[in-house]
Amino acid sequence: MLFLLLAVLGATVVSAPFVGRILGRNAGWLLSLPLLGAAVIGAMGYVSPGAGDVHSETVAWIPSLNVDFALRIDGLSVVFLMLVLLIGAGVLAYSARYLHDSKPSFYLLMCGFAAAMSTLVLTDNLVVFYIAWEMTTLCSFFLIANGGEKGYAPAIRTLLVTVGGGLLLLTATVIMCVTTGSTQLSVVLADETWTQRPGLTTLVALLVAGAAFTKSAQFPFQAWLPDSMVAIAPVSAYLHAAAMVKAGIYLILRYSPMFAGVDAWHIALVTAGLITSLFGAVTAVKQSDLKALLAYSTMSQLGLLVAVVGIGTQESLTAAIVHTIAHAVFKAALFMSIGIVEHETGTRNFHELRNLRVRMPVTQAIVVISAASMAGVPPFAGFVSKEMLLAAGLSAPHKEALVTLVTGGIVVTSIFTFAYSYRYVLGVLGDRRTKLSGTTETVGEASPSFFAVPAILAAATVAIGFFPHMLNGPVADAVLATTGEFEDPHLALWHGFNLPLALSALVIACGAVLAWRRWAVSAFLYDFRAPITGVEVVESFRSGTIALGERFTAATGTTSQRRHLSAPLLGLVAIGLVGVFTLGDVPEVVGDRYDPADWMLLFIVTIGTASALKARSRVTVAIVVGTVGFGVTLWFYQLGAADVATTQLMVEILTAVVIVMILNRLPDRFPREKRSNILSSGVLAIAVGVVSTLGVLALTGRREKSEAAQWFLREGPIATGGDNIVNVILVEFRAFDTLGELTVLGVAGITVAVMLRSRPLQPRGKARLNKLSAVSSPENNVVFLRSAARVILPLIAIISVVLFFRGHNSSGGGFVAALVGAGGFALLYLMAPSDKAAKVRWPYMTLIGAGITIGAATGLLGYFEGSYLTPLHAYVFGIHLTTALIFDLGVYLAVLGVILAAINLAGIPADDPGEPEDGIAEAGQGDVGLIIDGEHQPIPAGADPVAEDERTNA
Repeated sequence: MLFLLLAVLGATVVSAPFVGRILGRNAGWLLSLPLLGAAVIGAMGYVSPGAGDVHSETVAWIPSLNVDFALRIDGLSVVFLMLVLLIGAGVLAYSARYLHDSKPSFYLLMCGFAAAMSTLVLTDNLVVFYIAWEMTTLCSFFLIANGGEKGYAPAIRTLLVTVGGGLLLLTATVIMCVTTGSTQLSVVLADETWTQRPGLTTLVALLVAGAAFTKSAQFPFQAWLPDSMVAIAPVSAYLHAAAMVKAGIYLILRYSPMFAGVDAWHIALVTAGLITSLFGAVTAVKQSDLKALLAYSTMSQLGLLVAVVGIGTQESLTAAIVHTIAHAVFKAALFMSIGIVEHETGTRNFHELRNLRVRMPVTQAIVVISAASMAGVPPFAGFVSKEMLLAAGLSAPHKEALVTLVTGGIVVTSIFTFAYSYRYVLGVLGDRRTKLSGTTETVGEASPSFFAVPAILAAATVAIGFFPHMLNGPVADAVLATTGEFEDPHLALWHGFNLPLALSALVIACGAVLAWRRWAVSAFLYDFRAPITGVEVVESFRSGTIALGERFTAATGTTSQRRHLSAPLLGLVAIGLVGVFTLGDVPEVVGDRYDPADWMLLFIVTIGTASALKARSRVTVAIVVGTVGFGVTLWFYQLGAADVATTQLMVEILTAVVIVMILNRLPDRFPREKRSNILSSGVLAIAVGVVSTLGVLALTGRREKSEAAQWFLREGPIATGGDNIVNVILVEFRAFDTLGELTVLGVAGITVAVMLRSRPLQPRGKARLNKLSAVSSPENNVVFLRSAARVILPLIAIISVVLFFRGHNSSGGGFVAALVGAGGFALLYLMAPSDKAAKVRWPYMTLIGAGITIGAATGLLGYFEGSYLTPLHAYVFGIHLTTALIFDLGVYLAVLGVILAAINLAGIPADDPGEPEDGIAEAGQGDVGLIIDGEHQPIPAGADPVAEDERTNA
């Protein structure tokens, strides 16, 4: 049932862009239906086992890491799930009238937001919880940025704050998983470790609290919430009422039992909550932008929720859950209402609205009802929940000082809440200064389809106020899921004359006084301004981080290899020195240390390396470096690593081809280096060589096969039906790692393409040849190669196919097969009389993308066996087939695409750049030069660009 719910939401996300393109803005009506259906499925999934029970479903995801895609619905998760889906459906329907034109990306992100939030409240796995948490962060970022140019900076600041909270949650998640040995949320919460290790529990509690503070805009991370008001009204309504900020509230409610005995948890929540609630309420009173007023009010109401959860009693958690529901209902209605007003009047400014004749009776009635609920005026939902907050504050444990602090904070916040609620109503009512301003323009009511959703929400806040006992069951189950104890909340509009009622009356009376003296209060508050705002703090952190990164880039981000490689190589030396002093005794070498063949190959490699250091000619260096590569290849063959050796052989061949293409555009000889540069590079090279040698001697050849190696050799053929253990590990046992490496390879190929396209290539050098020589004629020069290629190319194609299909049982596989196939394309290029005639202009970007897509999509087939990338096996006519072969096809295409990108781009003549591949912009033609301080500096004709670059970096 629960997986069906997520499947419905997933299908909605996938279809949203297409529905948006077909139906335009009216797609909101249709897309709201799956969310309503998902809400029904969720309610059925919760009710079917019986009220108060827990329904769970699990599918193995990454069994080796004990990570399951586990879903669990209890009283707490169903409350938040209903808020996410029902208000989400309402927002989508409302958007169908709010939007002026089609925005498929908006509907995609909104549906994705709903799916991420639903996953977050349903999952019973810490890893999945964290992923869903970060997905809500990304959705909010894109939705805020969708507001245009003015939304970019606030979106970045929001992302910085919430990603920082995500890192805190990630740290807490790792600690919890390692400490308990489980990734199941319900198991971790019930683990006895948290009562036995108070220090560790306090650390985790503070990390979780910090994550919640960033998500729910609590002090000192509150700045992003009002800053994000550049987003359109539907986004604000969802983000404030049921999505982003409610994720933090859900987090602290879910973890409250685990940290019940941690004083730091309670202190942090109460302190941050009260500061945020007071700051938000006081700031809201002086806002002229009514949407900003609502943003600060959300901050204030969330502060009250966090502070009350921090009390930690059964009564306080009950109050927090009831106020979460009430706040979601009236806040969604208020944001939608101001969206309607702004849509019809063109403004949401308090002073401008007061000068208009606003004739919107239904919208104004919605505003009055919802604002009264926010102010805690009876008989609305906000009054019921506000009285429960006051009762929770009065019942705070420990000391009377805490009771006074919490209750006093709630009372003062509520007084200002009444004042800004009144200000909001006045702004929307308008029509109070038209006689003075002479305004005659009248603004009429919106269409019924526009105000239908906020009207339903306003009706809901009235219904909850008059009949709060409707929520007794859901709230009791939510508290039971949180604390493990059942208690009837006894929700009612009237509890008789008591202290909470007296405090409510005091709040309304004092709030009315502030509303009456609103101008004096606003003028008084305007004089109090913080020396620096939260937005400025976040922006300073952002700019400081960028400046620090630029300093590191200035030191290492250069085309000078000496400067670029110095930092990582020095880091390697530092690690090696630490290892020298900490490694201790090492075991003896296993087996024969000396082999005559090793010494011979070592001699070849050494001579080649020394020759490369001494040579001044680039062609000579290319030859001797190739000799070193082939020597290493022979070494691999000599050691019996046929797969690795064949791969290395093809890499060396293809590298030689690409080097020849590049050398054709460079001067014959290297520029002369300064002695100081040679000395420093030499010292660093020797240090790296010594450290690497010590590492190899200390860490290799000193044990027999590891337990993992023995297991793979023993069980691999049985489990997979393949005898090539290397290939089996790469495409079956560790396919997820291979997919990551495949993605990195694809990104590297794209990067190479972008780099070569973004900077003009040097023109090719002119060879001095006798015109009578056959070498001077391209057609005659390649006659023998073309003749040989007619025989060789079919053989290469056959070998590539054979290697691909035999990789599961013998040496081969997608990677080396692709390298062999790429060798065929290299031969095609070399045998062509000209670059234009070379039949290598294949869509390399498409091949790279197709390879990665096939690899990722193949993993989905694994769910038929229980987890991602689990290979499926079948026998067709006695032939063993496996989905790992399809995964290997993805590897083949991506590798082939990367090599073709290098051949195509490095082999393009300077005067024939060819067609841009898949939208990659061409570099500007003209003088060849360097980019220095953002400006193009030409290089004199005949000069060495590498030498010029070195001189610039020096």
